[in-house]
Amino acid sequence: MLNDPNLGAVILTLKLASLTTIILLVIGTPLAWWLARTRSWLKGPVGALVALPIVLPPTVIGFYLLVTLGPNGPLGQLTQALGLGTLPFSFAGLVVGSVFYSMPFVVQPIQNAFEAIGERPLEVAATLRASPLDAFFSVVLPLAKPGYLTAIVMGFAHTVGEFGVVLMIGGNIPNETRLISVQIYDHVEALEYAQAHWLAAGMVAFSLLVLIALYTLNPTGRRR
Repeated sequence: MLNDPNLGAVILTLKLASLTTIILLVIGTPLAWWLARTRSWLKGPVGALVALPIVLPPTVIGFYLLVTLGPNGPLGQLTQALGLGTLPFSFAGLVVGSVFYSMPFVVQPIQNAFEAIGERPLEVAATLRASPLDAFFSVVLPLAKPGYLTAIVMGFAHTVGEFGVVLMIGGNIPNETRLISVQIYDHVEALEYAQAHWLAAGMVAFSLLVLIALYTLNPTGRRR
């Protein structure tokens, strides 16, 4: 049976994953649209920066976020000047780290969906005197629905499974930064294998259900 610290870690993890996914959908949609449509030479460098968390070790990402957001880092000095304090070892810091770490898992599926639409639907919308904004909401978004489904599922699941980044930037503060992955680590370190099994088995079941849902509800994305 899950005890209170375990339940707190589960609730905090779900809260972080939900908030991170919402933020990524908001900032990822215009970014993905730009990457899908632009012919600028900046597309390569920007796309590489978006994909960087896929290849970098999570501890490297967490370390540089810790330095950047810390009291001597540029963003840390900015947040202190604004009266916000420093973000490391806080839930807000976890959100910033999670947004950066999970960005490619949200931006890339949406970008692929936008690119798959092509020019023809937008040309037809233009002939019907639809404004670019109207065409985007009435034509592009409905056609890109499979990409958004993939982005939501992958972004949420990837945030739930974080460990290295959250441990580096958030530490291990109960009810503040201690997520499921960190809680499992604590149980193993304390030789509390029964408690670790409860949480680890739940993570395995969750991951399997996520993949089943993704492959079942979005067969088009799977074939791509």
